[in-house]
Amino acid sequence: MRTIPMLLLGATTLALAACGGAGGSTEKQLGADPHLPAINQYLVPPMHVAPVGSWAGAAPTVAPGLQVTALATGLQHPRQPYVLPNGDVLVVESSGPGTEPIKRPKEIIMGWVMGYAGAGAKGGNRVTLLRDANGDGTPELRSVLLDHLHSPFGITLVGGDLYVANTDAIVRYPYVTGQTRITAPGVKLTDLPGGPIDHHWTKSLTASPDGRKLYVGVGSNSNITENGI
Repeated sequence: MRTIPMLLLGATTLALAACGGAGGSTEKQLGADPHLPAINQYLVPPMHVAPVGSWAGAAPTVAPGLQVTALATGLQHPRQPYVLPNGDVLVVESSGPGTEPIKRPKEIIMGWVMGYAGAGAKGGNRVTLLRDANGDGTPELRSVLLDHLHSPFGITLVGGDLYVANTDAIVRYPYVTGQTRITAPGVKLTDLPGGPIDHHWTKSLTASPDGRKLYVGVGSNSNITENGI
């Protein structure tokens, strides 16, 4: 009857010894001269890519008593939803500008992997408006509010102004409650860092509670400073 506990204890000891040998104690991995475990390098990284699902017979699994239904389908790479005060839902359809040059063979492989995961889908470069007036989960109205944008992502409403963060600029459009199509030309508020190397192209956008300031998130042009910080 003592065999199992002793085997478990032995396995635990071996596991702890293996952890200690890889990189030492946690304390030694901190400070100005950290002792870190050796880097594992692979010609092809041993990673798995989750298959892209669709609404054709598939849906997320939720808790009992709840269900998930599609509010809209057929969108071109939807990236960001935004709910207006009147309940209209804006959907930003977008993808990267595709201006980044290919410098290394691994970037070709990375592009293939991201494409397999759905990241390479062509975006609509537009903002679509959905209106579900009776709240039954099925929009009675679907309209293109804005189009011909440049890889948009962030969006926010401040008073009568709708701000859109393209990948290279923030643009302001006049908006009236209930409006389903904006035809007025946008006014560029400011430029943002953009291509040709536009590594993290999505620019998030939000406003301060009093509406006096806009905050935009700009990612680095690198993952490991290969293009600088």
